[in-house]
Amino acid sequence: MTFEALPAPPTQAPDLADDFTDPVLREDRWIDHYLPHWSTPERSRARYALDGDGLLLRIDEDQPDWRPEDAPLRVSNIQTGNFSGTAGTTRGTHRHRPDGLAVRTPDTTRLLWTPSAGRVDVTVTAPADPGGMLAVWLVGSEHLSPRDSGEICVFEIDAEAVGDRTTTARIGIKAHHDDRLRTDMTEVSVPVDAAGPHTWTAIWGPGGTVIGCEGVVVGRFAQAPDYPMILMVDLFETGGRSVSGRYPRTARIHRVRGWTGA
Repeated sequence: MTFEALPAPPTQAPDLADDFTDPVLREDRWIDHYLPHWSTPERSRARYALDGDGLLLRIDEDQPDWRPEDAPLRVSNIQTGNFSGTAGTTRGTHRHRPDGLAVRTPDTTRLLWTPSAGRVDVTVTAPADPGGMLAVWLVGSEHLSPRDSGEICVFEIDAEAVGDRTTTARIGIKAHHDDRLRTDMTEVSVPVDAAGPHTWTAIWGPGGTVIGCEGVVVGRFAQAPDYPMILMVDLFETGGRSVSGRYPRTARIHRVRGWTGA
């Protein structure tokens, strides 16, 4: 298969740049909780390490499920913003569960990097232990309107889909509660071993959305959300506890670069 080359990154300095070389996670760039308003702090808090070679997201053996209702589902995540309404309401970023989420832990609105159009490059190493999934999403903040809920799925990679020479990933657009969008998801096979470092790209704006991997285009979509978007990087344990008994499950985030309005 022949792939089209991605556009080169912008020449100007990125608005979001992190190699995760600081000794602590930058609070001016990241929130280390997965959608904390729908859960409680001990359940939404990420497990991770900064070890000089990037950010190592972990799922630990003693880590609780994100919500008891969703068990088994454990998550370690970092994100560039968050919004929630008051306790008991249904207002908040990423109303993605079909069972009717309600705010449990009201959170201050934090918009650290939330472009309405732009480009993001994320270099990652995916998990290898079956039952794990690594994902990168751009999701509508919803702080201006609950319609602003669409998602750009930059990729979702199941550990079982990682091969020595090719990896299968899910990419595309999810409308969620935005009736101006339509869900358009697809699976792509990319010629990379995702168990090693590789870079995914999303470019979105008035002309639509382009998703790339390792410098080539792997998907084009003729639509794009046009409201503030939050970058989320997530490691999930979706299939219950590891049958091998090995913990922690891990995935590494080597580098993030983001340009607003690029």
